[in-house]
Amino acid sequence: MSATPLLWRCRDRMIDCAARPLIMGILNVTPDSFSDGGAYFDPAAAIARGLRMAEEGADILDIGGESSRPGAAPVAPEEERRRVEPVVSALARATRCLISVDTTKASVADAALRAGAHIVNDIAALRGDPEMARTARAHGAGVVLMHMQGTPQTMQAAPHYGDVASEVRAFLEERIDAARAAGLSDEQLVIDPGIGFGKTVAHNVALLADLSSFAALRRPILVGVSRKSFLGALTGRPVADRLAPSLAAMAFAFARGAHIARVHDVKESCETAHLIGILRTGQVPPP
Repeated sequence: MSATPLLWRCRDRMIDCAARPLIMGILNVTPDSFSDGGAYFDPAAAIARGLRMAEEGADILDIGGESSRPGAAPVAPEEERRRVEPVVSALARATRCLISVDTTKASVADAALRAGAHIVNDIAALRGDPEMARTARAHGAGVVLMHMQGTPQTMQAAPHYGDVASEVRAFLEERIDAARAAGLSDEQLVIDPGIGFGKTVAHNVALLADLSSFAALRRPILVGVSRKSFLGALTGRPVADRLAPSLAAMAFAFARGAHIARVHDVKESCETAHLIGILRTGQVPPP
């Protein structure tokens, strides 16, 4: 039995996020990301990695030029654009993947969209730059609205909530309304509860447990749990050894209603998502 379509418009592409679990591969073109430690800071290495993720089955490549790890230093827009633009341009020409730019800056988003990107993944949910909504609207881009308490510099300094799920849900509802008021259509919007962004281990667990309640917002749900510190706290595993807990948390998120997972380990995540899709429908694909 097929699910009711849940469409996401990303420029000239329309994606049914309810058809099957989708995988967004993380491509950090930074010298200081928490997981890959700058392995893809060189543009050639980043492009090669993006091509590899496309071959492994990624639906979306998410390219970011500014680390959002706790305590990360801000990057000037000109430098962020210099890091991102050539990688976006090359991968947009060479793959059929949707290309996402992970930025809070309208000038960087505009450059990436002109270079061929389809999506703006904004951890500030259009609050960081007053021109971001206009830029996304002008290009007809898909937009990810994420919840974050504070900024990357402050977000893990004793985050506090009364009821984390209801407060995050209310924030995302308000940001959907703000996006509409800025001229963006509902079909352009995806929501992300921001696992690890201004949350304790308990907050992250509570959000995942109550993820199904976010379906009330009637937009596709993106979740990023890959290799995050709460998994290390729960399992004792270092960053480089968090594949199994990452896949487990991703599978749980899909079971609770997530549509898109943002991941580091694309091959294994795609295999897991493919199996989840089969089990959801109960239909075995032909050999």
